[in-house]
Amino acid sequence: MSPADDPKPFLLRSEVTVELVKSSASDSDVLFAARVSTAGEQSLDEMKKDPERSKGLINYLMRDRHGSPFEHNSMTFFISAPIFVFREFMRHRVGWSYNEESGRYRELEPVFYVPDESRKLVQEGRPGKYVFVEGTPAQYESVSTVLNESYEQAYAAYQKLLAEGVAREVARAVLPVGLFSSMYATCNARSLMHFLGLRTQHELAKVPSFPQREIEMVGEKMEAEWARLMPLTHAAFNTNGRVAP
Repeated sequence: MSPADDPKPFLLRSEVTVELVKSSASDSDVLFAARVSTAGEQSLDEMKKDPERSKGLINYLMRDRHGSPFEHNSMTFFISAPIFVFREFMRHRVGWSYNEESGRYRELEPVFYVPDESRKLVQEGRPGKYVFVEGTPAQYESVSTVLNESYEQAYAAYQKLLAEGVAREVARAVLPVGLFSSMYATCNARSLMHFLGLRTQHELAKVPSFPQREIEMVGEKMEAEWARLMPLTHAAFNTNGRVAP
């Protein structure tokens, strides 16, 4: 059966999804890594102790930017988001590993991004000094309508090329960056902190950042999972201005 004979349900989404699928990450990981410098093999005892007793050490390491102890952990996330989010995401290379679904090897699903009314639409100001403000009801309606029409046309063209026997890797060229993709992303706490410092806005940040809202949505969900795994490290990150050590 050709793709044209088996139409897939067309779906518009305004939310990204982040799932923590695997982790080896705790505050104790920071402590044993830090204490090996003075305790040698006895630093392994930190794995059996309550890290609350040593939260001052974690704060010290964060404050004075002794970063390597925050690398001895791992978190793997499954992320579903528009392609344009992943193109920004993959600028983060140090301490990250990625594997994304491929339009060469599978037929891509018709799932596309449309912002909801919580997403500010209008940019005011000049480059380097601008803000985003809410759009008018007419602008939100126009964005929804125009994107929907464009997505439908693009995906119909994609299906037409597939039905004519064109290779997936060629046919995908007609698809827009608003198409949803999925990937596994693996990082450690230090690399995640660097990501969060750039890709989220936060009142406690010493250095302000102005991320695109869609990648910030991903960052917020990843941060929530990390905060649950390493609460003392997360608290120290916030206390010290959300600057990666």
